[in-house]
Amino acid sequence: MRVRDVLKRKGDRVISIGPEATVGEAISRLVENNIGSLPVVDPDGHLLGILSERDVLRGLHAQGESFAARRVDAAMTRAPETCTLDCDVEEVMGKMSEHRIAKVPVLCDAKLCGIVSVGDVIKFLFEHERSENHQLRTYIHGSY
Repeated sequence: MRVRDVLKRKGDRVISIGPEATVGEAISRLVENNIGSLPVVDPDGHLLGILSERDVLRGLHAQGESFAARRVDAAMTRAPETCTLDCDVEEVMGKMSEHRIAKVPVLCDAKLCGIVSVGDVIKFLFEHERSENHQLRTYIHGSY
């Protein structure tokens, strides 16, 4: 099972932000879209970093309200863990677990083309197992 299979099921819509935006603008985008992180991309779609809720909380704790006026590129996590469409889903789950991250940007030719979350992966694997279970039961016991 590959990341491309997860994105086919979930869709490849990604909400991102540019590096020149403020942290305050990023917080608004996170809240408006009910998401936990924003990939930071340049105008050509190349991934520069990722701004997560954890980055925001740490910044607010350390700097207070003035943190919201900072540029996203000064607050983001640089060089985040990434994957490609051809990566194995279990390999990506391992990255998430090892690095304690909830989302992994997906790159296609060095450009952002999707993002997979822990929830996306769990849902995909659950649905895959359920389908496989149903097929095995049907094969063993006849059609339901």
